[in-house]
Amino acid sequence: VQEKEELIEEWQPEPLVPPVPKDHPALNYNIVSGPPTHIITVNGKKCINFASFNFLGLLDNKKVKSAAQASLKKYGVGTCGPRGFYGTFDVHLELEERLAKFMRTEEAIIYSYGFATIASAIPAYSKRGDIVFVDEASCFAIQKGLQASRSNIKLFKHNDMADLERLLKEQETEDQKNPRKARVTRRFIVVEGLYMNTGDICPLPELIKLKYKYKVRIFLEESLSFGVLGEHGRGITEHFGINIDDIDLISANMENSLASIGGFCCGRSFIIDHQRLSGQGYCFSASLPPLLAAAAIEALNIMEDNPDIFQILRHKCERIHKSLQG
Repeated sequence: VQEKEELIEEWQPEPLVPPVPKDHPALNYNIVSGPPTHIITVNGKKCINFASFNFLGLLDNKKVKSAAQASLKKYGVGTCGPRGFYGTFDVHLELEERLAKFMRTEEAIIYSYGFATIASAIPAYSKRGDIVFVDEASCFAIQKGLQASRSNIKLFKHNDMADLERLLKEQETEDQKNPRKARVTRRFIVVEGLYMNTGDICPLPELIKLKYKYKVRIFLEESLSFGVLGEHGRGITEHFGINIDDIDLISANMENSLASIGGFCCGRSFIIDHQRLSGQGYCFSASLPPLLAAAAIEALNIMEDNPDIFQILRHKCERIHKSLQG
């Protein structure tokens, strides 16, 4: 007994994390002072900002800032409550209506944090035992949503429709062996419109064909393609001229082109309504501050009133791409 007590007294637990030197880059942040426009001050030094998602330059737009300031005076800073518990303001409903109208869908739902949007939407529909076919280059938010869903994940090679169809055929064969299980198993394809990790777009027309051929649902993450692709900035469906009703769920954050905070999902009403009770980020997070909802509405106004900004953006993208290629 005495020997055990001595061993216990001498025992030292391993540190939770390894020791990190004080000069490690992770402990020494780059500090931004002033507005993060195309010219940015980092650690007291002026730099050209190539590290921003402010694609349309609306972050410093006077109309957007004025709308946010007016909302701040009317509603205050935050909401201090989730949407289901006194956290729903009229400006939230207006933004959802405007987003649904802009995207030409039946309904939209907004989240207060962009990352949590797709990460909450996926596990709201896909559960344990369901099957998700996902591009191997998918962003981290999609990965966390898949992890939370506890579904059966099948990765296909990036933008490789032949590899995806191979997996779909294999699953079709498995379903024939156990039709009872197949009847209660839901199947999803999760892709990005414009991939964050690779910078290329998904072959959506081919995906639509596979959707109807193998009877699967498509979830489309458009955080980088919304406000960028398409004649009016509606994303990759407009870019390819595809009927938006062919997509079961579209998700995007408002922290890029709309220069605000949060995210949204849009689609048919019965699909969106399900998230109001099952989307964890929607149910358990304080709702979007009204001033940020007002800013997003004004950004939408600018996008609708000035469709030429998307042509200007594409011209700049082509120009810088050619310049960097040399």
